[in-house]
Amino acid sequence: MKFDRVRLRNFKCYADADLRLDPGVTVIHGLNGSGKSSLLEACFFGLYGATALDRTLDDVVTIGEEEAIVELWFTHDGGDYHVRRRVRATGERATTAECVLETPDDTVEGARDVRAEVAELFRMDSEAFVNCAYVRQGEVNKLINASPSQRQDMIDDLLQLGTLEEYRERASDARLGVKSVLDDRRGSLSELDSQIEAKEDADLHARLNELKSDRKGVESEIDRFEDNEETARETREQAIEVLEEYEDKREELETLAEEIDELETEISETERERTDHRERIGELRERIDDLEREVDEKVAETGLDSADEGAIDARLDELDAEDDDLRSELNDAEKRAERFDTQVENLSDRIDELEARAEQKRERADALAAEADDAADDLERRRERRDELDDRIETERAKFEDEPVEFGDAEAHLADCREERDDLRSRVEDVKADLKSARDSVEEAEALLAEGKCPECGQPVEDSPHVDTVEEDRERVAELEAELDDLRAEREAAADAVETAETLVEAEREVGNLRENRELAEQSVADREETVAEKRAEAEQLREEAADLAAEAEDKRGDAADLREKAEDAERRVEELESEREALAAERERLTEIRERREAVADAEDEVERRREKRATLDEQNDLRRDRLADKRERRADLRESYDENAVESAREDKREAEAYLEKVEVKLSELREKRDDLQGAIGGVEGEIRQLENLRERRANLAERVDALESLREEAADLQEMYGDLRADLRQRNVEQLEAMLNDVFELVYQNDSYARIELDGEYELTVYQKDGEPLDPEQLSGGERALFNLSLRCAIYRLLSEGIEGTAPMPPLILDEPTVFLDSGHVSQLAELVNSMRDLGVEQILVVSHDDELVAAADDVVSVEKDAVSNRSTVERREALVEAAD
Repeated sequence: MKFDRVRLRNFKCYADADLRLDPGVTVIHGLNGSGKSSLLEACFFGLYGATALDRTLDDVVTIGEEEAIVELWFTHDGGDYHVRRRVRATGERATTAECVLETPDDTVEGARDVRAEVAELFRMDSEAFVNCAYVRQGEVNKLINASPSQRQDMIDDLLQLGTLEEYRERASDARLGVKSVLDDRRGSLSELDSQIEAKEDADLHARLNELKSDRKGVESEIDRFEDNEETARETREQAIEVLEEYEDKREELETLAEEIDELETEISETERERTDHRERIGELRERIDDLEREVDEKVAETGLDSADEGAIDARLDELDAEDDDLRSELNDAEKRAERFDTQVENLSDRIDELEARAEQKRERADALAAEADDAADDLERRRERRDELDDRIETERAKFEDEPVEFGDAEAHLADCREERDDLRSRVEDVKADLKSARDSVEEAEALLAEGKCPECGQPVEDSPHVDTVEEDRERVAELEAELDDLRAEREAAADAVETAETLVEAEREVGNLRENRELAEQSVADREETVAEKRAEAEQLREEAADLAAEAEDKRGDAADLREKAEDAERRVEELESEREALAAERERLTEIRERREAVADAEDEVERRREKRATLDEQNDLRRDRLADKRERRADLRESYDENAVESAREDKREAEAYLEKVEVKLSELREKRDDLQGAIGGVEGEIRQLENLRERRANLAERVDALESLREEAADLQEMYGDLRADLRQRNVEQLEAMLNDVFELVYQNDSYARIELDGEYELTVYQKDGEPLDPEQLSGGERALFNLSLRCAIYRLLSEGIEGTAPMPPLILDEPTVFLDSGHVSQLAELVNSMRDLGVEQILVVSHDDELVAAADDVVSVEKDAVSNRSTVERREALVEAAD
């Protein structure tokens, strides 16, 4: 995978930039703060969006702009891809307004879907991308400073081993879940055994036969009482028929009496209604006279000659024409007033906007000035730190003033002192051996002399020529003891000299470290001085822009006053026209009232005619009612003659006796039926328990089969869990072995002819560096430059492992190094250049390096130059060949 092209608009310090990126080693070169790292951040943001940012989307958009656009073209696994992200900053916070990824096969839209698609393509999310291929500024020691467990998590995640751990945890959860279900099923199985045993002890079939026999006897009793009940019902029905016949006659008599009363009432009411109509006709005549008088008065007010419909319509037409003219003129006046009001409102909004922008720029200028003051304070502290390092360097060098060695020769002096000390130690041992031998000879001779024998030949000492040699041996012992004392004193002096020389060597090393730190401090001071100057310049520029905006707002405030006067004139004309229309509306209302009163006169005359016709109709209805009343009185007399009170009383007695028996038999039948229902319910309950027993036996068989299956499934889940754990451990060990081999390949290339032999990486990702003499070192014991170079070697080895894969190659993103030389001296920079070239020779298609180091620039295949305009504070980017053409 490689980046082909990146195009930016209003992204951080870039107003407009378009850069093509070729294969090979590309160095992005420029001064500190010029925007070099922002180019790589744009590529990273293009791939992963907001998750690639240290802060929020608000930092992406250039200050003062409303939106930023990042476009990235890249090639992956033989396919061409293009991603476009657009961020808007017009609301309270910046948001992603557009995010589109064009792939060889499809188009993906939406920030979340695009991020997921990119993570799927590279098989890594933004965090894994940083841990694998993107060494960000200030994070060069990230892996080496991490704990072994953190380093293990990072590398396992990159090598997809976390997925196996996830599968192992799922298998563990499944095993626990199966065990929980299995325990539940075993409990259910035990409960079913208890239920089945209880039901088998109840002898359900014998109980069922007894209940059925009792039910048969109750049903015979019910049949007998139901026959008696039927006879009583027939007697009651016959009595009811007699009573109903006489009841019908009595009801008809009552109905006739009610109908006669109703007819008499209707006749009286109808006569009263006729009277009401006559009185209402008189009232309407009076109402007609009043309305005609009001019409004459209204006509006099309007100035019309007559109140006929034609005159009214003609005057209304005149009023409508005048109102149309006034309405048209009013509409024009309202539009003018609205237009002036809108212009005044727009100018007010623009004035508020200009004043707000001016205030924002003033506040930003104050903030920048405060930041500049803070940066100046920090600058002073950094200068003090630099001076402190100078003092410490002089202190360490001062240790050589009273010593017999020049600064820089301490290593050789220490070797000479150690050689002299070792020689003296050897001589002391030799003298000690001679002294012991001499003392043994003296002791042996003295023992022989004490026995009266010659120490030389063992003969009696009288007249022996060898007795005098004992004195010589004693003198030899004394000489050797004196020589041993001298040598020991010289050895102690030599040991002191070695300790002093070791102190001087340590001083030389400390001076070297202090010089490295002093160079870093000097660079830090330069960076901070540049920051102070930039912030103060930007603050001054913002204050000037705020003054210009305030002046523009004042000019527009005068224009707003002129427009406001025009709007008030237009509003006064609107009020005059509305008054004229109100006068026309009042006259139209009077004409409308005349028409309404004329219509009311016509309606009243129509009602008079209707009421006359209604009185005639009511008179005809009363004649018909009087005829019907005579017929009903004659029918009532006939019914009174046919009604027999004795027959009615006999039927009532039969009905009472039958109902009394039915009431008693109903209670008895209810009791018997309830008993039968209880027996039937008991039978159903026993039958249900028998069915439950069969169901329990069937459920137990199924549940026992299920328990056997769950036990087998739990064993399979446990085997699967163990398999995933073993596979993860095996793959991790293979990765560790291959990563250790690759790391040593890279390390050996970088550290040729140096003092380090190899690196060891154990199964827990613990790192150990071995010196040439076999002494182990923790990587943190390395110097700052060596530690940085060691970490870069580790990152490159991880990159190689991922790109080559365990079982075949995998397409990888470009190797990106952002300011990797921060902690390196010139010698280490040369080793870094060799490391970059080795990664290119090993097949890394594209390597991007952000640096201002000339040695890396000289070794690059392509150079991109970044410059920032001090006035606009905007960065531009150019390729090296473009710069050469411009120079030619």
